Amino acid sequence: MPEVRYAIWGSAGHAKVLASLIRAIGGRVVATFDNDPAAQALRGVPLHLGEAGFAKWADAAPDLAAIRGLVAIGGQRGADRLALQALLASRGLRIEPLVHPDASVCESARLGPGSQVLARAVVAADAVLGAACIVNHAASVDHECTIGDGVHVAPGATLCGLVRVGARVMIGAGAVVLPRLAIGDDAVVGAGAVVTRDVPAGAVVWGNPARIDTRTSR
Repeated sequence: MPEVRYAIWGSAGHAKVLASLIRAIGGRVVATFDNDPAAQALRGVPLHLGEAGFAKWADAAPDLAAIRGLVAIGGQRGADRLALQALLASRGLRIEPLVHPDASVCESARLGPGSQVLARAVVAADAVLGAACIVNHAASVDHECTIGDGVHVAPGATLCGLVRVGARVMIGAGAVVLPRLAIGDDAVVGAGAVVTRDVPAGAVVWGNPARIDTRTSR
């Protein structure tokens, strides 16, 4: 089987996680990109700065359609992740889901382009993930959840069954969202929160039970 090659936008901690995952499935990272002039290259992988660096690399790289593109930017930057994924796709890189071999993804689940399911994470029956989502280490997305584009479910978080999550939402580490609830676009669920009611778009909630932080919600 030919080696699968990847190009990653981002070179910090999440890029290291993805590079390790890619090695675990027998692939190789051939290039990274970053907008930060102080960014550090991954060991043995060329780093190209900014969109100009990406364009120069893409112009010189043979057979871009055989290289898979990923964005290694987590946290509350779902919009950035989506924009950069679109940039990679615009030059013909393949944008596909990436699943750790130690994750559990049900055969009836659907993963959007560029979504990432990391070690010990679970995506259960009939769950649907949008584009450029991250289901981080040991997080759980239960049956029939629907997750919008650019969502990050942080390590250890749990979405119970039939939860609906809007676009660009951040679910903090260890948070729990009870069944059949809805979380609006651009909301943030704080680490360790227990969500017992719907969360409006743009709201920041935290605590047990989770309550809206009126100082930071939009």
